[in-house]
Amino acid sequence: MNAPWKPSGAGNRDPFAAYICDEAALDVLRPVVIEMGWQPEKCNKGGLRNAVQSLSVSASPNILMVDLSESGDPLNDINALAEVCEPGTVVVAIGQVNDVRLYRDLLSSGIHDYLLKPLSAGQLRDALNQAQAVFAAPRASDPEAAKRHVSTAIVGTRGGVGASMLATSLAWIFSDDKKLPTALLDLDVHFGTGALALDLEPGRGLTDAIDNPSRIDGLFIERAMIRANDNLAILSAEAPISSPLMTDGSAFLQLEEEFRQAFEMTMIDLPRNMLINFPHLLADVNVVVLATEMTLASARDTIRILSWLKTNAAHATPLIVANKVQSGQAEISKADFEASIERKIDFSIPYDIKGAAAAAKLGQTFVEANRSSKSTAVIKQLSERILGASEEEIDVDAPEKKSLLGGFDLKSLLAKKDKKPVAEPAE
Repeated sequence: MNAPWKPSGAGNRDPFAAYICDEAALDVLRPVVIEMGWQPEKCNKGGLRNAVQSLSVSASPNILMVDLSESGDPLNDINALAEVCEPGTVVVAIGQVNDVRLYRDLLSSGIHDYLLKPLSAGQLRDALNQAQAVFAAPRASDPEAAKRHVSTAIVGTRGGVGASMLATSLAWIFSDDKKLPTALLDLDVHFGTGALALDLEPGRGLTDAIDNPSRIDGLFIERAMIRANDNLAILSAEAPISSPLMTDGSAFLQLEEEFRQAFEMTMIDLPRNMLINFPHLLADVNVVVLATEMTLASARDTIRILSWLKTNAAHATPLIVANKVQSGQAEISKADFEASIERKIDFSIPYDIKGAAAAAKLGQTFVEANRSSKSTAVIKQLSERILGASEEEIDVDAPEKKSLLGGFDLKSLLAKKDKKPVAEPAE
């Protein structure tokens, strides 16, 4: 079972707890529990719903036994249990429905075993011994689980290109659609809009972290982050503009480390100046999304940032995302833009000013407020690419025979601005 970002500590957890619906099953279970060396008081009356309520306010045990007899929708209720269980908890379910399909579905959802009533002492003893062996076994899968964490930095090549819109929209997709525990870190400490886009108060979490890096740990993360939905937490700030940012960046590195332990996805809304001042922020980032517009200034800065990434973050996969694209109205054509940066644009998001206005009025992310729009469809494609980037390297076709800056012909592009633009096919 897996919880979104509830801190775990095996040393503070009970070895066993059970939530059973009927006294007959409890009478069979308690002697076996005593035999295993556990406390019989941990055998509680009440089924799965009682387990969810209890574990939402206390640490889950190493081994948990839950009774599904009174559950009308066992699979859905098991998912609710997963939200409050510590990572690594071994769950044994019992019930009275003899259904092979249900058994397989329960195992697929993360349950270790499913026992049928009426229970026998031998059956319980075998199941609990096996559960204990599973919990005590070396976690061969743990390194792989760590590798599944994907950290993505969203960088705008210019102000106003929509980097924050992409950061909040992608975070929402990963948390709401993909059901992945996701952290959104808005590093525009004075003027960030991450919390604003989610209709939340930013709180003091980020400023406290910057002022006291030594305090950052799992408990700090749990208390300082603002929850946007069941799987999304945000850390941002609206620091007074009279207070300059005074940090060596160690707090940001510590935050990223804690995010890797507590979440599966990290989205970093990274302003350009932060990229310059704290280049080490990209040390463990998997994907860098460069949000740009089809303008001369954006083309220039895309080239500069790509060159910088090649030198300082060669391990990260860069993705070029052209935002606010309007056919036939771009300052630079797509062909000229791609020729200048010497690579293809990975994604082109159509300009949707009505959708952006609707999202702002509703206090929702762009993709949540515009689920059926063409722009949202492209952002969802981008999210799939980010998820895939953690599993395979994306080949970026960038010729080495000349520098990126050397291929940028300012005069020719300026001349082409005076010509009538040719309408491009819709993306």
